Amino acid sequence: MKFNKALKDIKIYEAGKPIELLVREFGIAAEDVVKLASNENPIGTNPAISKVIRSNADIAHLYPDDSMFELKAALSAKFDVQDENIIIGAGSDQVLEFISRAVLDENSSVLMSGVTFAMYEIYAKQMGAKVLRTMSHEHKYDEFMEAYEMRKPKIVYICTPNNPTGDATSRDEVLKLIKAIGPEAIVVVDGAYMEYAAAKDKAYEITPNDLMVFPNVIYLGTFSKAHGLGGMRVGYGIAQAELIKELHKMRPPFNISTLSLCVAIEACKDNSFVEESITLHQEQIKRYEAFAKDKGFKYIESYTNFITYIFDDNMDSTKISDALLKRGVIIRNLASYGMNAMRITIGTEKQNDIFFKHFSEVIA
Repeated sequence: MKFNKALKDIKIYEAGKPIELLVREFGIAAEDVVKLASNENPIGTNPAISKVIRSNADIAHLYPDDSMFELKAALSAKFDVQDENIIIGAGSDQVLEFISRAVLDENSSVLMSGVTFAMYEIYAKQMGAKVLRTMSHEHKYDEFMEAYEMRKPKIVYICTPNNPTGDATSRDEVLKLIKAIGPEAIVVVDGAYMEYAAAKDKAYEITPNDLMVFPNVIYLGTFSKAHGLGGMRVGYGIAQAELIKELHKMRPPFNISTLSLCVAIEACKDNSFVEESITLHQEQIKRYEAFAKDKGFKYIESYTNFITYIFDDNMDSTKISDALLKRGVIIRNLASYGMNAMRITIGTEKQNDIFFKHFSEVIA
């Protein structure tokens, strides 16, 4: 059996370890597991969303409205754009897939920072495209422009705030980079964690309207993080109508579920749950910063709902992560990204207490 030759160079994406794995392998009760690996909302599900799921459970046999009229209308009002400027995906990563399929082939390339969201590379390689990375995990203007001028990639990814590192690029720097790149490449501004950056510092807030003047730029957002709907898989892309029209040619019918559509519409109605989530995060992340300073290791200033701890040669992120796993604490080891570091989702006060206790014992 022969497969596409491009598959030989693709690593399978490794998601954060599930609670069920610890139950199976270590016999830890599910209620005793603290999962701080996948940047899920630690508060859980908005009660209003739970109510919508229950009240619509009996229509799960029906296909969703494939026009997604109500959701697009809600997003149009939220961002002051038109419905023709919006495409909906099963998570914003599906919109990334649409973009790759629409423009890439074996003669093209894409450009991204040195450490960033893994699916950019995977989707590019699926199309046979070459992957270019800058030296830094930050989105440094000079590094991006040098690589762009040399190779003229078809897609440039700007992930801000950046996953898995947590740093962000200011609005002014992003606009400067977009203007310098010009109209030939599609520029993807991935704002999956934008709610957190906007709450921390308005200089780092980027909205779709900041980008709508550029015909080649698309903004990506998601309901998975601040809205707490990771399990429902709803994301979106916002761009000028001509770009969105072409991406719709890549979209399969009914690409999000009936219940996912219902809850995304509900999530647009009230921002109080998002505000509550961000307030908790802003309170608790200070503890992680103070803890790192007290223990004498570095962290990356975070504009997201997680923090990245960076270790020197005296600490091994893989050994630490494995030891925490056996204690029922799941975090994200960044060794697969070439970093001796780990990414920790900021949890509730109780979850964070448990993390600090076990982490302190592991590194003692």
